[in-house]
Amino acid sequence: MKTTAEANQRIARIAAHLHPTNFQMEESSSLRPANCRSKGTGPGFKVAILGAAGGIGQPLSMLMKMNPLVSVLHLYDVVNTLGVMADISHMDTGAVVRGFLGQQQLENALTGMDLVIIPAGVPRKPGMTRDDLFNINAGIVKTLCEGIAKHCPKAIVNLISNPVNSTVPIAAEVFRKSGTYDPRRLLGVTMLDVVRANTFVAEVLNIDPREVNVPVIGGHAGVTILPLLSQVKPPSTFTQEETEYLTTRIQNGGTEVVEAKAGAGSATLSMAYAAVKFAEACLRGLSGDAGVIECAFVDSQVTELPFFATKVRLGRNGVEEIIPLGPLNEYERAGLEKAKEELAASIQKGVAFIRK
Repeated sequence: MKTTAEANQRIARIAAHLHPTNFQMEESSSLRPANCRSKGTGPGFKVAILGAAGGIGQPLSMLMKMNPLVSVLHLYDVVNTLGVMADISHMDTGAVVRGFLGQQQLENALTGMDLVIIPAGVPRKPGMTRDDLFNINAGIVKTLCEGIAKHCPKAIVNLISNPVNSTVPIAAEVFRKSGTYDPRRLLGVTMLDVVRANTFVAEVLNIDPREVNVPVIGGHAGVTILPLLSQVKPPSTFTQEETEYLTTRIQNGGTEVVEAKAGAGSATLSMAYAAVKFAEACLRGLSGDAGVIECAFVDSQVTELPFFATKVRLGRNGVEEIIPLGPLNEYERAGLEKAKEELAASIQKGVAFIRK
């Protein structure tokens, strides 16, 4: 027959999983939270997802729970976080999951994190202008980045919240104001553009998309998304018609999904997949793996713009190297000029939001 002490230990483990920030053990207990498996003592990294209960956040949280590089997974949102946490915590993978609800728990969600992923924000709704959307999401990103600056200033930040072309400059300005800005540790996630480019190019070439690598530079909206089809691996050639078709489809991939869902949502599942793919690359870099190269929207000097998406080498400090653009063909050079013009305005809009 099980002893009372053993039963109390089992109850303590469950309680520590479900209420890690509020749970306190009796002094006489033989099991303390510091010694509990739910403390997250396994090998791996501590990751926080801010906006974990949203359309991107939920599948992103599930996929990160499956990642063997993650030992502790903190889920934060202003609504429904505890339900998402309870659901995902039942998965029999190694990462320990904790949920945090509301602004008052943001500090606990962030403290000690190695990587912070931010999909938080609202989708555009009927009757909402682009300026309305910008002001709401910009305010959310500002608040969350102020929390990061206070509670985990050394964490790598993966910023997904749209519009990325403006929210990354917003985050940078927040970190500058707090004296914690390290450009190597702030990365706008443009991986979905790369994922789409790989998929669409593979369809044209009739090969497995996992064998394709398309660099996508510029930004993360419309014409600022510039796939470098001249640099595709494996090396391939495209007709002018194919080049224009692929470039346009990659730039309008988000619209393709919105229209297909007929008002029922946007690209949440593919975005979550792309975000996890990029997060894993960051964690591999933190682990010391060599040759981890992905595209991201970062503080950059490859053009005259202060931020630009290009290939970067990831390492223990985040961005270890920004890789030059390489040779561009005439079509890509023309696209680059269009991208820079629109991107400059988006960057300035983000900077002005903080400096106003």
